[in-house]
Amino acid sequence: MNRLALIDTSNANDEQAALLQAIESQLGRVPNFLRVFANSPVALRAFLGLHQVAADGLLDAHTRERIALALAQQSGCEYCVAAHTEIGRSTGLSTAEIEAARAGTSHDPKAAAAVKLARSLADKKGEVTLAELLEARHAGFSDAELVEIITHVGLNLLTNILGKASRVEVDFPQVSLQLAA
Repeated sequence: MNRLALIDTSNANDEQAALLQAIESQLGRVPNFLRVFANSPVALRAFLGLHQVAADGLLDAHTRERIALALAQQSGCEYCVAAHTEIGRSTGLSTAEIEAARAGTSHDPKAAAAVKLARSLADKKGEVTLAELLEARHAGFSDAELVEIITHVGLNLLTNILGKASRVEVDFPQVSLQLAA
């Protein structure tokens, strides 16, 4: 059960309604997660802005989704795992690659380094070692890309926290938090 209200046309003020309409026109629907965010139009605008800016960076969609999947699994956010499994599929990630990302790796060595660093950043609250940064750099990531990995960690931690705190109802195909053996 949702702990925070889901904002829709029946309970939205003018600002919330405009934001939800813009989301629906872009995505074709408004996921429950964004309906929770809409409780605060300022928070929703901040999230949407950061999400858009981060998507325009150097990291490709596959790497961004691998990071999102790894962190959603690591934090135990059922909503985020389900959402990013579907989004990952829509970007072309295979089922095997989605499962690898959730397990904290990738079949692609460069992507595996990004996922490993992202999980370590989250686990250590940013206190990663120079060796960890160098490992990602040696895998082929520039300093700009390393900063983007850090940005995506922050963005995904925000969404994981909101998803877990609100216990938002999953409106994507259900995905078990249990990883396949």
